Amino acid sequence: MRAVVQRVDGASVVVETESGPETVGLITGEGLCVLVGVAHEDTPEQAERLARKLWSIRMLAGEKSCSEVNAPLLVISQFTLYGDARKGRRPTWNAAAPGEVAEPLVDEVVAQLRKLGATVETGRFGAEMRVSLTNHGPFTVIIDM
Repeated sequence: MRAVVQRVDGASVVVETESGPETVGLITGEGLCVLVGVAHEDTPEQAERLARKLWSIRMLAGEKSCSEVNAPLLVISQFTLYGDARKGRRPTWNAAAPGEVAEPLVDEVVAQLRKLGATVETGRFGAEMRVSLTNHGPFTVIIDM
């Protein structure tokens, strides 16, 4: 699993529906926006470890973690984190797990975070999403499990 973690001062996810744009995930104030990619060999145990890492990583102001200040997280599935653009001009997605593998593992990250006590908002798996955020710092970390 791979996560791109950004310290934010608010973030949201909007998807287009038949009735127009709909905000499906929203956090306000200080928190983390997390883009999660899943590879073919990833496991529920890795999802649990990633959740623990996200809940405890000291990325917030004053070197605090979400667990210390009860900061929210916005978790968004993003298969493109496993894009490979080393050859040619068009990335390949061969390393990214298909939806039927990836979706349950991203859901497991969210479930484990909630089990730890986190407030978690999400995007919508498989949807074309518009993600807006204010990156505070900027402070961005890549976590590979």
